Amino acid sequence: MVLMSTPSEPALVRVRLVLAYDGTDYKGWAVQPHLPTVQGALEGALATIIRRPVRTVVAGRTDSGVHARGQVVHFDLTDTEWNAVTRGRAELDPGPTLVRRLGGALSHEHGALVVTNAARAPEGFDARFSALWRSYSYSISDALQTRDPLNRRFTHWHKTPLDVELMDAEARSVLGLHDFLTFCKPRDGATTIRELQDFGFTRDPQSGIIRAHLQADAFCHNMVRALVAACMQVGEGRHPAGWVAQRLGAMVRDSQTRLAPPHALVLEHVEYPDVGSAPNAFAARAEGTRAKRRL
Repeated sequence: MVLMSTPSEPALVRVRLVLAYDGTDYKGWAVQPHLPTVQGALEGALATIIRRPVRTVVAGRTDSGVHARGQVVHFDLTDTEWNAVTRGRAELDPGPTLVRRLGGALSHEHGALVVTNAARAPEGFDARFSALWRSYSYSISDALQTRDPLNRRFTHWHKTPLDVELMDAEARSVLGLHDFLTFCKPRDGATTIRELQDFGFTRDPQSGIIRAHLQADAFCHNMVRALVAACMQVGEGRHPAGWVAQRLGAMVRDSQTRLAPPHALVLEHVEYPDVGSAPNAFAARAEGTRAKRRL
C-alpha cells in the first residue's frame, strides 16, 4: 500500500460522512490494536482512497456489538485531496463519488459498514460537538411468540414478561436535566450531567416487540444500556415503581447498576443546526457543548 506521509498544504476542507453499520462483529467504534473496529475499517478505506492516514471524529462512540443507522463523522482534507476524489473528472461531485469509492474500499466488510452520504461540511461543523441531540432505540422480546430468529442479532430476548406501561412510566420519571452518575461509567475530567429529552417504551401491536426510544443532548458511556436495564428490572417486578428515579437521585454507581445487552441497541440519528441558520451556528454550538455543564 502506497501512502503519502503528510499533505503539503493545509487540510482546510472538512468532510461530513453519514454511515450505518451492523456492530455484531466489531469491537466498538474506536480503533484498537489488532481488533476489528468500525473506526479502523473506515479509516483503512479512507487511507486507500486518499493515500495517507486520515483521522476521523465521530458524533457518538458506540460500544462493542452496538449498531448504527445514522452515525456521523468528520475528517479534514486538503483542497487537492478533495478534488482528487473524482480522479480528475470535473463534472463529478466529490461527495457522491466518495460514497461510491468507499463502497468499493469497504467491500471486504461484507455490507456490515455502509457510508450513505458524504459532503463538504458547513463552516464550523464538528461531528461531535456541533450535535444538538442523539437518539437511540432498543428492541426487546419478552415472549416466545415474539421471537424471530432472523432478528435475534438485533433484539434482546428477555426471559420473563415485562410490564411495558410500568417501564414507560419509569422512563418518563427521569426526563430532564440531571446528573446521571448512577447510570454512567464516568470518564476522567468529564461531566455526567445530561439532558434526557425523550425516553419511553412501547410495544409494537403487530410484532409484539418492545421498543425503547431515547433522545438526549449527549449520552455518557453506558448511559443508554444502564437506563434500559433499570427500567426492565422494574418491569419484571424486581423493584417497585419509582425505583429508577430513586436510583437517579442517589447518584451512586454500584452493583445495582446493570447494563442491558449491547446487541439490541441502535444509534438512530444525530441532529445538527439547520444549514440555513446563523452563519456561526455550528461553531457556536460546538463551543457551548465543550463548556463543562453544572446543575
